[in-house]
Amino acid sequence: MRYWLMKSEPDVYGWDELEKQGEGVWDGVRNHLAKNNLAAMEVGDQAFFYHSNIGREIVGIVEISEAGMTDPTDESGKWAAVRVKPKTKLPNTVTLKQVKAEPRLAEMQLVKLSRLSVCEVMPDEWSMILEMAGI
Repeated sequence: MRYWLMKSEPDVYGWDELEKQGEGVWDGVRNHLAKNNLAAMEVGDQAFFYHSNIGREIVGIVEISEAGMTDPTDESGKWAAVRVKPKTKLPNTVTLKQVKAEPRLAEMQLVKLSRLSVCEVMPDEWSMILEMAGI
């Protein structure tokens, strides 16, 4: 299993909306590295759900429920998408400020590639963020 972080603006598509839906398609990604990350995902992988712009915080964990999809919003058929299900809302959100303040997370894609909307998370980074969230 691999770990990821997926960013969404909460006023466009937030954690609460995903929870109400029960499952959603992660689409609209138009960055090649982010697309490659989506394409590398497998069913059962887990991802942090990150609220960008407003809040700038990790709020929950989703599970990849369908992988290898073509983005339904892309007429060219070259962009990737996945389907996700909400798994757990974090007891304590973890802010970008907290992540940046932790030296052991300095190499995290969230920090190093701050504009990347779909990031890979290394297992040790995943564990540390879970600890910071109170899990």
